[in-house]
Amino acid sequence: MKYIELTVHTTSEASELVADILWNYTEGGVAVSDIADVIALQEGKNGVFWDYLDESLQTRSGDTLVKAFLLPGRAKNIPAIMREIYACRERSGGEIDFGTLEETKREIDGDDWIDVWKKHFRPIHLGKIVVVPEWIGYAAAPEEEVVLLDSNMAFGTGEHETTAMCIELMQKYLKAGDDVLDVGCGSGILGIAAAKLGAKSCRLTDIDPVAVASSRHNAQKNGVEDRVTVAESDLVEGDGRKADLILANITAEILVHLAPAVPAHLKKGGTVVLSGILPDRMDRVKTAFGAAGLSAAEEETRGEWCALVLKEE
Repeated sequence: MKYIELTVHTTSEASELVADILWNYTEGGVAVSDIADVIALQEGKNGVFWDYLDESLQTRSGDTLVKAFLLPGRAKNIPAIMREIYACRERSGGEIDFGTLEETKREIDGDDWIDVWKKHFRPIHLGKIVVVPEWIGYAAAPEEEVVLLDSNMAFGTGEHETTAMCIELMQKYLKAGDDVLDVGCGSGILGIAAAKLGAKSCRLTDIDPVAVASSRHNAQKNGVEDRVTVAESDLVEGDGRKADLILANITAEILVHLAPAVPAHLKKGGTVVLSGILPDRMDRVKTAFGAAGLSAAEEETRGEWCALVLKEE
């Protein structure tokens, strides 16, 4: 099948926002090429290893490339896509550097692209969790829990610092039999990992229908659909059920918006793990959650991103 490959030149800081917009327009997938992440992973920094095989990736570039693979009939949506990205930049008020937002497009053979793309990935180890692309055979060690992810998935694969920190912090606070809530679930990786680690129930929510479908698919692929439920909603519109552990790997702006709703969904003595926070927004997030009665118990910074653990004051 032929695809139109739309490439948007942006920055590491804005790449997930751009990718989120592109996901609304494609059934063919979105890929983020951030050379800073690749080099850090190849060097084994932070104990995380992902084997990228293409030596040409060692060449540094100032841009982060976000690529969407559009069906030919969807190429007419490119102007609308770019307008939405520019509008997102405006809403940031200049606090997020979106880079040049230069766009390029070309026609490619989708099957060839998938085969080449798959060759670049190997399992990634995050504590007891090993995230494994579904097309790779992997024999887990006795202490490991494997999370399989489909190739056609919403973002959230474990290689990004925000996801890695969330999974690693989750393992410190999750207890067997806990009820877990994952807000903004993306591919479902956090909730699925929690189920693999012994959570009794994992409720996943996202406002993006692509993410909801991806999470359900990945939950089934991992054999945890009996403990994982996925809903197209946000925390504010939730059903009021409480969790022992709440996970949210989303932007600081959304976290601040959701902060007042969190206590109503958290059991007494429960824990909140947040990620996706830029350092200059950390105080804003702490203030918002402090007003909701939650204080910082632990912080972590990795690369350009921060994660935060909160407990009741």
